[in-house]
Amino acid sequence: MSKFSSWFSRLRSSSKHFYGYRTAPTVFNGHRTTTSLLPLALAISAGSLALQPHFNPSFCDNDRGVTVGGKGSTQLVVKGSKKEIPPELLQELRIVCQDDISLDYDERYNHGKPQNSFHKAVNIPDVIVYPRSEEEVSKIVKLCNDHKVPIVPYGGATSIEGHTLSPHGGVCIDMSSMKRVKALHVDDMDVVVEPGIGWMELNEYLEPYGLFFPLDPGPGASIGGMCATRCSGSLAVRYGTMRDNVVSLKVVLANGDIVKTASRARKSAAGYDLTRLMIGSEGTLGVITEVTLKLQKLPQYSVVAMCNFPSVKDAANVAIATMMSGIQVSRVELLDEVQVKAINMANGKNLPECPTLMFEFVGTEAYAREQTQIVRKLVSEHNGSDFVFAEEPEEKKELWKVRKEALWACFAMEPNMEAMITDVCVPLSQLANLISKSKKELDASPLICTVIAHAGDGNFHTVILFDPAQEEQRQEAERLNKFMVYAALSLEGTCTGEHGVGTGKMKYLEEELGVEALRTMKKIKTVLDPNNIMNPGKLIPPHICF
Repeated sequence: MSKFSSWFSRLRSSSKHFYGYRTAPTVFNGHRTTTSLLPLALAISAGSLALQPHFNPSFCDNDRGVTVGGKGSTQLVVKGSKKEIPPELLQELRIVCQDDISLDYDERYNHGKPQNSFHKAVNIPDVIVYPRSEEEVSKIVKLCNDHKVPIVPYGGATSIEGHTLSPHGGVCIDMSSMKRVKALHVDDMDVVVEPGIGWMELNEYLEPYGLFFPLDPGPGASIGGMCATRCSGSLAVRYGTMRDNVVSLKVVLANGDIVKTASRARKSAAGYDLTRLMIGSEGTLGVITEVTLKLQKLPQYSVVAMCNFPSVKDAANVAIATMMSGIQVSRVELLDEVQVKAINMANGKNLPECPTLMFEFVGTEAYAREQTQIVRKLVSEHNGSDFVFAEEPEEKKELWKVRKEALWACFAMEPNMEAMITDVCVPLSQLANLISKSKKELDASPLICTVIAHAGDGNFHTVILFDPAQEEQRQEAERLNKFMVYAALSLEGTCTGEHGVGTGKMKYLEEELGVEALRTMKKIKTVLDPNNIMNPGKLIPPHICF
């Protein structure tokens, strides 16, 4: 066996550490194994497999007692194993963080239970740290790696798939103190920010300059978390998702190294695209400490329109027809009649309780009005009615407020319930059929279910309200979720268009991507994070081995 194969064999057979995850050597011929070894390690792995036909893969989380989130899993509570954090690590963290550290139980509990998600874990973080600089993040991560203690990065706490759970305890790195705008380049239409700043806060800062950042997920989302989950929002139909709007990142790797993924140039063909590797990695490869974002000019003029339909299929067909017409809409949002009812109840509105489409058109005044009239004609040709539009700023703001607060409206309708939220996305031509098929299943269920869709790009959500204390209700919610996921996958879609994987969607990834793709992800994870400290138990299903 070559020395390369021998090294990789040692990597696979390394010993377990205290919370059930195997460690791996970080030194090779006197050099640390950082990102420069990624291509080498992947090549070694491929060569080793080719030379050893009886290779028996065993580097997987199932060997470590981790089962939640694996293929076919329906367990509610994410399990894990942990031991107390070494006292010397706590002492070292206090030296780095000074007063920006907490052992308070309530604070740790709140960080260990997602605010808007039913997902739970058996453990909570042992300690919360609040770094104020990239250098502090680097020191914190290096200390945790030295002690082999797990890390969970924490942003705006708006994720809904268990991304911030701490099933193995460990250190929660709350990035909320790092929210500076480091540089604004008005002429280049980009901005450099720290990860803790929220997208709404950033847009308030940018407005006087006539610029804005065009992604709009849920209120409270932070830029770092948005990168980590590869999110989007209602404006993605025009401006793309997070991967399309990030120019460059700075990331702290598991060994404490600080990596800059790209220059500030709008395009580059220099090397591997590390920026896109990190976007959507959900904290499993590194901690994002700086983000360079593309900006857009604030629209000169906009029109917001709303119309009603007899069925969700009719509404979806108009969304498809609008996109096929070539109109550059800014937003196309669909609400079913149950969601509209929730909005009426929560906000004292009197909207017609039927499937509804909402549009936004931007550009010059003449252009926006022209697009509005073209879509008005399309609506009338597809059984639509009650087409209304607003041009005054306050009226437009009030209309979009209805959409942005849809989730809270659902909770107001059933305040004692939890929400399981689906996030399927399909090629646009399949949207009407999928929504129609799903709607029949939802209407037949005893649970209250609403439909909210980013109809212009094939992405729709179902808010399924259930009582987590009632096992039959939870199982029914799981059944509906699974039905929609597999229906989407059968149409060449995805289980998650914008919410990410976390712990909740891991069980669907093998069906969607195939085991070979997941093994490749596992190899990348192992090379960059050999001690598996970076948000362990997330994104990659535990049964995946190599």
